[in-house]
Amino acid sequence: MARIKPQALLQQSKKKKGPSRVSVVTIAVYGLIVVVMAFFLVTSYRHWTRRSAYIIADTLSHVENDNSFGDSKKVDVPKYAVISTSKGSITVELYKEGSPEVVYEFVQSCHNGHFKGMLFNRVIKNFVIQGGDINRPGTTEDWTSRGKHYNQLDTSLKHEAFMLGTSKTKPDGGGFDLFITTAPIPDLNEKINVFGRVIKGEDVVQEIEEADTDEHYRPKAPIGITEVTLKQNI
Repeated sequence: MARIKPQALLQQSKKKKGPSRVSVVTIAVYGLIVVVMAFFLVTSYRHWTRRSAYIIADTLSHVENDNSFGDSKKVDVPKYAVISTSKGSITVELYKEGSPEVVYEFVQSCHNGHFKGMLFNRVIKNFVIQGGDINRPGTTEDWTSRGKHYNQLDTSLKHEAFMLGTSKTKPDGGGFDLFITTAPIPDLNEKINVFGRVIKGEDVVQEIEEADTDEHYRPKAPIGITEVTLKQNI
């Protein structure tokens, strides 16, 4: 048997330990996988970035709309209202801080022309004058008894007279009615939401209060509101 020279053995050992060559196909496959993964990651990143931006923008839009609505209510709500009647004008200061929701509803009713032509359908001396719908079951008897009671009160009291309010409970389609007190009526707070007070035209209120009425406190001659003008200053 022929002996292999040491030099030849060393060369064979180097050949066995040398790195094997990677084929071009393998490199191409791995490269394609890397490209696909990179494309997927970039696409996913762009999708979620745009989605987050849309959600943030949509949220901010809702917040801005809510704020603008709230600000518009604050800015647009006037301080005063001039109620023009067939007997003269009555100027009221609106309590937009104390009764903001009621005042806003009143303002909207003014813009809708709700009060034009509204009659004062109930006039009770030393009690209230009321404009709006009174043709509801049970109200005539209730207010008639109240009128008889308040006609006997001491008229020298001045507490809570000339306040502007509206009913706390409104029937379907009843609309926004108006009350102006003509005397101190402590328990009326249970019936109406006060949202303003008369600061000019008390004599007009008193003149309406003195109108001739029937047994149900309805004026015999029509007394109505011709217009309501909203103002920031007087």
